[in-house]
Amino acid sequence: MVPVKKNEVYKIEISGMTHEGQGVGRIDNFTVFVDGPIKGEEVEIKIIEVKKNYAVGKLVKILKASPDRVEPLCKVYNRCGGCSLQHMSYDATLKFKTDLVTENIRRIGGLQGVVVHDTIGMDNPFNYRNKAQFPVGIQRGELVVGFYAKRSHDIVNSHMCLIQHSDCDKAKLIVKRFLEENKISIYDETTGKGLVRHIMTRVGFKTGEMMVVLVINGNTLPKQDLLVKRLTAEMPQIKSIVLNINTANTNVILGSKNIVLFGEENITDYIGNFKFKISPLSFYQVNPVQTELLYNKALEYAGLTGEETVFDLYCGIGTISLFLSQKAKKVYGVEVVEDAIRDAQENAKLNGVDNVEFIVGEAEKIIPDMYDKGIRADVVVVDPPRKGCDGVVLDTLVNMSPERIVYVSCNPATLARDMAFLSERGYEVLEVQPVDMFPWSSHVECVTLMTNVKNK
Repeated sequence: MVPVKKNEVYKIEISGMTHEGQGVGRIDNFTVFVDGPIKGEEVEIKIIEVKKNYAVGKLVKILKASPDRVEPLCKVYNRCGGCSLQHMSYDATLKFKTDLVTENIRRIGGLQGVVVHDTIGMDNPFNYRNKAQFPVGIQRGELVVGFYAKRSHDIVNSHMCLIQHSDCDKAKLIVKRFLEENKISIYDETTGKGLVRHIMTRVGFKTGEMMVVLVINGNTLPKQDLLVKRLTAEMPQIKSIVLNINTANTNVILGSKNIVLFGEENITDYIGNFKFKISPLSFYQVNPVQTELLYNKALEYAGLTGEETVFDLYCGIGTISLFLSQKAKKVYGVEVVEDAIRDAQENAKLNGVDNVEFIVGEAEKIIPDMYDKGIRADVVVVDPPRKGCDGVVLDTLVNMSPERIVYVSCNPATLARDMAFLSERGYEVLEVQPVDMFPWSSHVECVTLMTNVKNK
């Protein structure tokens, strides 16, 4: 029998936290999840949802606060879905992420004694994002621009976001005023009608260049010349203003067609000494400061001497491949997205790198084919999506038997699963370095070094 009732109030102690940062407690050994509490706190909660094996509670009152609790700096923190850990001190969020990685390796990977270093944080964990995507809507007759509320498509109106580059907010407010003054129609998700869907901004941290993109449900924007004039007058760092056409009834933000209203379709930025062209559709890491640190750690773990052939799987626009090219004899980058491979080839050319070859296709098909043709890797770097590596890729890596595998991961759970697979087939996990790419969120990036025991 379920020991809790909906709408009843209970006192519980928070014994743990989920990977999303929710507090976890128990009532008569029945699990309850609550947004807001920190491990070790005693709280009063109201049950808002009851399932067969668990319940969800809403935080009513903190009875005994954790020493790690702080007052969130963001005014809309409790409603916005962008951050989930601003109620904790920054040092506490770093420990949370280290513990999360360690626990996943132990529980999901079944591996004991793996060295997990402390998560590398930022000196200034604010204004770190170089890209913002603001949904636009009408709520209670008012134009709202901001971020989606937690687990919903309600838009939280936001004037300032502490984790975005400040120029993103400034451009957003200029566009918002333009839309209001000129009575431009706004897209309605339920009817599929209306014009403006999203405002997207991108900033080159090292170049200072900026891009503004309006995602529209049509092919033209009324008074677009006026918008261009305002944006460029108030923000001369803007080098690109683009209309992105998305007429599909979808939750996907960007369409495939771009119309340049001002400047070029690209801006540029640097990671380390490498220059990158960034288009509206390009994948580019959102935290350039930590990205450089992450890639240098991957290069360090690769242990290159200049004689190695390296595979970079799930290579995206070639950022890690270019870093590896500094010390490798030859790098092969593999990526399924054609546009990303075109960007990667362009980026190699832009930086005068000629020892990298980019191949478009699914890694699970390309790698076995390369292996059959006798192309072997001494070192393999993988940076897969959240779902982790495909099983065929892992099988082929085991057959190919490279000296080292460097695994860059944005999901500790699938990292732990793949680590377990490789450790059972001749690879020793030497160390894991978590990096805080997304301060104040529950996400953590890791770089893991695995060496081939069979070849020793």
